[in-house]
Amino acid sequence: MRREAVTPRPGWDATIRSQGLVYVDTELPDGGIMSYWDETAAYAFDLDEVLRLEEATEELHRMSVAAAEHVVARNRYAEFGIPAWAAEAVARSLRETPPTLYGRFDLWYDGSWPPKLLEYNADTPTALVEASIIQWYWLEQTRPELDQWNSLHERLVAAWQRIGAGLHEQQVHVVWSNEEESGEDQITAGYLAETARQAGLKAELLPIQDIGWDGRCFVDRADRPVTTCFKLYPWEWMLAEPYGPLALDPGTPTTWIEPAWKLLLSNKALLAVLWELYPGHEYLLPAYLDSPRGMSEYVAKPLLGREGGSVRIVTAGEEITNPGIYGDEGWCYQQFRALPEFAGSRMVLGSWIVDGESAGVGVRESESLITDGYARFLPHYIDAPRLP
Repeated sequence: MRREAVTPRPGWDATIRSQGLVYVDTELPDGGIMSYWDETAAYAFDLDEVLRLEEATEELHRMSVAAAEHVVARNRYAEFGIPAWAAEAVARSLRETPPTLYGRFDLWYDGSWPPKLLEYNADTPTALVEASIIQWYWLEQTRPELDQWNSLHERLVAAWQRIGAGLHEQQVHVVWSNEEESGEDQITAGYLAETARQAGLKAELLPIQDIGWDGRCFVDRADRPVTTCFKLYPWEWMLAEPYGPLALDPGTPTTWIEPAWKLLLSNKALLAVLWELYPGHEYLLPAYLDSPRGMSEYVAKPLLGREGGSVRIVTAGEEITNPGIYGDEGWCYQQFRALPEFAGSRMVLGSWIVDGESAGVGVRESESLITDGYARFLPHYIDAPRLP
């Protein structure tokens, strides 16, 4: 893997906006505007390297599912901050294997082997549109003879087809929170609705705030039952709200995607359980729930927190934090591994998985050791001819 300086396309800003990246502008603390999409550089991968990273991604997913099964079997919900009243619903969800769609592993990777798991965004991962669509069109316009580690769109459509085959009604509601102001959640939900439509399903897109309860089931704004619902809205928020127990009630006829057991994969306690079950595994960093256990350099991550939440890095007598308010729901202490530096920026690899299979990658850079809201997304390509 290498980082290369490239020349941006003429009119690139208007192009990506027309393709759906409406959340491209990032307001900086000084009032300036930074572009989230950055095509002044690109990352190049070798084909063999991509194949190995795909295998690593799928192995991490298998290990994570096994860790969730372990937590359920050992009744370790309290360590994940999951309330006792929700435990049986989580166990039932895992036991009954309802549909699941996608997730994103954030990996430390500097081009050398092995990659290291930083966290698993398994419930409501974003940065999807740019990884699936925007960077693919960039490749088509700049390097049409080359390939990209990117089968996200095709795999999402295929996953919806498999989901649809098990549904009594070919209708799915796709929801997001209209309290998210950048437009990213709405565009992501809209894109997922479009992949469902391409799979032959009828997809209704609406804010989750428009879903109501009629005394028997959840209904949309037209009072139609919500029988299958993809929600770009984390379970940890749902459980904290009045309708949370209804969403988990076995008598409620709604299939939620992602299912409730994804609570276990999106929780940072997963990192500690993985290290406990697979100590010394080459893809893992040491992680613990009770304390740093003597680690001189570590990252303290709140157990709950969409896309990472607030974190605290402790290194060699220095403490670095990202903006935010820390919760009191508990912490996971993971060994610190500085994000690799390329051209003065810190890079994290977002490796996507769809329906249990590796599906593509998104590269983000930040000036900080913490990949925060000021990160930039850079396209990539495989330095090999595209297969026919």
